[in-house]
Amino acid sequence: MKLITFIREDKEEVGVLKDGFIAPLNDLGYNYLSMNDLILNTNEDELKVINKKVNEYKSSLRLEDIKLLAPIPRPLQDVICLGLNYTEHAEEAFKYSDVFTTNKDAAIYFSKRVSYSPGSGEYIDSHSDLVERLDYENELAVIIGKDAKDVKEEDAEEYIFGYTILNDISARDIQTKHKQWYFGKSLDGFTPMGPCIVSKDEISYPPELNIRTYVNGEVRQDSNTRMLIHGISEIISELSIGMTLKAGTVIATGTPKGVAMGMDNPSFLKSGDEVICEIEGIGKLKSIIG
Repeated sequence: MKLITFIREDKEEVGVLKDGFIAPLNDLGYNYLSMNDLILNTNEDELKVINKKVNEYKSSLRLEDIKLLAPIPRPLQDVICLGLNYTEHAEEAFKYSDVFTTNKDAAIYFSKRVSYSPGSGEYIDSHSDLVERLDYENELAVIIGKDAKDVKEEDAEEYIFGYTILNDISARDIQTKHKQWYFGKSLDGFTPMGPCIVSKDEISYPPELNIRTYVNGEVRQDSNTRMLIHGISEIISELSIGMTLKAGTVIATGTPKGVAMGMDNPSFLKSGDEVICEIEGIGKLKSIIG
């Protein structure tokens, strides 16, 4: 299923997108108040029932009839991110600044503060009063479906709810100035997600999905998630040894090469630019730089 969050008649709802039509869960007899509510209170058996009801439901509600939000507009906790998790991106980052020196044997984890995640088609504040070097990072994000503690790698998929696209917007000048990543990646609006969450049953595990980014129509990133240095099972297992990954946790798995800072003549984002992050099987996340 492709699960979405949307606004209908000034009310936030959760629904399923199928063949261009929306099946609101409220119309199917469910009273989930948000995507977080759904993730925390559903289970795989109920999701199968929902999917069956969606297949039988005749909807006339289309995307153009509603306002699409990020699937999780207000994450319950900071988003957990992987840094330099594709080899060629690690190489381009190191050329840009020694701040990105890394040991490939150990995963790099950091977090992003997210008070509100913009959805597909929304504007992203460039924070031009603070930022001159604004960059994009297309990433496959994993949504944890149930509390995960001391998870073995072979069991990791059991704890996944689904997948979405996350654009890890980054202020490179702030990031290198402070020599850590939290502030430069956590400005308001810097974590757009969408357009939906694809339930894990729709994607073979581990995901091997084409991932591409377009800036004003130009292809900037073009890779596949099979190129992850540290895979999803490893990530979930390692993190859960030391912390409980609560249901609803969002984990962004890293970005491939092709970001602006990796270019010989970096072309950073500017007001009016359109960034489209695309991942096979999930869709397209469009952001417009304000």
